[in-house]
Amino acid sequence: MGRVTATERRAVLLATAGLALAAGCATRNAVAHPVHASSRAPAPPALPAQLTHGPRDRPRVALTFHGGGDPATARALLTEAEKHGARVTVLAVGTWLDAHADLARRIRDGGHDLGNHTLRHLDINAMPEAEARAEIAGCAERLKRLTGSVGTWFRPSRTPTASPLVTRLAQEAGYPHVLSYDVDSLDYTSPGAAAVARKVLAEIREGSVVSLHFGYDDTVAALPVVLEELDRRGLAAVTTTELFS
Repeated sequence: MGRVTATERRAVLLATAGLALAAGCATRNAVAHPVHASSRAPAPPALPAQLTHGPRDRPRVALTFHGGGDPATARALLTEAEKHGARVTVLAVGTWLDAHADLARRIRDGGHDLGNHTLRHLDINAMPEAEARAEIAGCAERLKRLTGSVGTWFRPSRTPTASPLVTRLAQEAGYPHVLSYDVDSLDYTSPGAAAVARKVLAEIREGSVVSLHFGYDDTVAALPVVLEELDRRGLAAVTTTELFS
C-alpha cells in the first residue's frame, strides 16, 4: 500500500514513545550485531521444543520474515535492515528458493539467519505424516544445496505453532526447535504501513520475536519507522540465533 510520509512517521514515533515509557523501556546503548557464521549454530538444548520469545531480561528482539513473494521487496527489506545495523531471520519457502536461488546467498552474506518455512507453504498441521515430512525435507534439501546447511530454524506454514507430529518431523529433519512468535505484525493483511508500524511497536518488548513478511510494500515502508523506534528504545534487532544464545 502507500508509503509512510514524514508526517506519518513522526506521528507513529511520537505515539510509540508514550508506549515505550509506559512499558518502562529506558533508553540504552544499542548492542553490537555480530555477523552470523555460515555454519549451523544450534540453539541451547535447554530451550523448549516450541519457542515464542527469547529472554526478557536483555535488550534484544528478533525480526523474522516469511520468505516469499516479490524478490524486490526482500532485497529492499534486507538493505534497510543493514542500514540500521540490524540482522533479521528469514524463514524461506522452498519453491521461492527455487525461483530466487540467489537470495539464499544474499541473506547469508548479509549476516542474517536463514531457515525453513516448508516447501510449498500449505497447511502443514492438516497433512498426513508422509506429506508433512516431504514438506519439511523438501525445503531443507534446497537450503542445504544452496548454503551447505539446512538452517537452524523451522517455522510451520499456515499456523503459528506446530502440532506434536510436525514438531517431531522437524526435529527428525535437523531442527531442534519450532520458531513461533509473540508479535504478529499482520502486514499480510495490507493494513497500511503506519498500521503495521503501530502494531509492532505497541507490542514489542525485550525478547520479542516478530512475524513479518517479504512481498508487501507496507512492510518495506514500515521497517524504517520500526527500526528507528527500536534504536530509540535501546532494543537491538538481532538474528534469532543471537536472541537465544
